Amino acid sequence: MNVLLAIAVGGLYAAGLYLMMRRSMIKAILGLALLSHAANLLIFTAADLTRARPPLVREHATAPPPASADPIPQALILTAIVIGFGIMAFALVLVHRTYTVTGTDDLDRMRSTE
Repeated sequence: MNVLLAIAVGGLYAAGLYLMMRRSMIKAILGLALLSHAANLLIFTAADLTRARPPLVREHATAPPPASADPIPQALILTAIVIGFGIMAFALVLVHRTYTVTGTDDLDRMRSTE
């Protein structure tokens, strides 16, 4: 299972980097989205996916039960999803504004952004 997820993470990173090196701004935004998804999947894979119980501490106990899931990677992923959504929204608005001003989304054809 981990080998399959590692291949998927590598494929997402490769596709994201390939799209970010294109001349179109839309493809760069899609590449950025793929990179953020690859990073999220990498954190899940590195956290050793297990089907365990939630880490709930019972009354008068000092630690969660030994066979419990780690909540830290889940919290990191949730935070990364929210931040990634904000960056994507800002980037899409920036691309839209640039397209309306310059008339193209090709980075080589843009001569001025005034």
